[in-house]
Amino acid sequence: MTVPAHAAPPRRSGRGRAAGLLLLLAGLTALVAVPTWFTTTGTTALQGTVTVQAAGSQVAPAILAAAVAILAAVAAVGLVGRAGRWVVAAVVVACGVLVVGTTLGVLGDPEAAVIPVVAAETGVGKLAGPVTTSVWPWLAVAVGVLDVLAGVWLVVASRAWSGPSRRHENVADAPTPTTPDERSDWDALTRGDDPS
Repeated sequence: MTVPAHAAPPRRSGRGRAAGLLLLLAGLTALVAVPTWFTTTGTTALQGTVTVQAAGSQVAPAILAAAVAILAAVAAVGLVGRAGRWVVAAVVVACGVLVVGTTLGVLGDPEAAVIPVVAAETGVGKLAGPVTTSVWPWLAVAVGVLDVLAGVWLVVASRAWSGPSRRHENVADAPTPTTPDERSDWDALTRGDDPS
């Protein structure tokens, strides 16, 4: 049975799936840091008690940094060789661990996390009421776990991939034919060289 010429080899499509997955995870990782994680109250001299909302990016800015690193891994996964894939996978796992660790640290002491936000909005670094937590920090923990699992999957799946594309290699580094053939003789004549 012959394989159609237009069919893509499965090894290359594996890289595409991995890049698509990492792109999705980078977006999810950034997304969970945008909404309000905590809500509390503070006091101001002019307005009295005001409601203060703290977004994930304010209390855990490392999550956005992890999202950017995973986004960089999307480009790297298609270009690196076997050893580079391990580095990419390690970066993705480290980003997931960072997301989980940072979020759990914030959840462990939400008051300490929101005090800088309250101080920036009211000028007084003191809370006037309790801190309520939304569902978003817990979703961030789930996304961080997904990041870790994706990094582990990348190690396993990349074993079947071929090497990186040679499309961008330097022409000077390409091997030269050792035995002349009819085509190379014509090319030599075109350049004005005598192939004999």
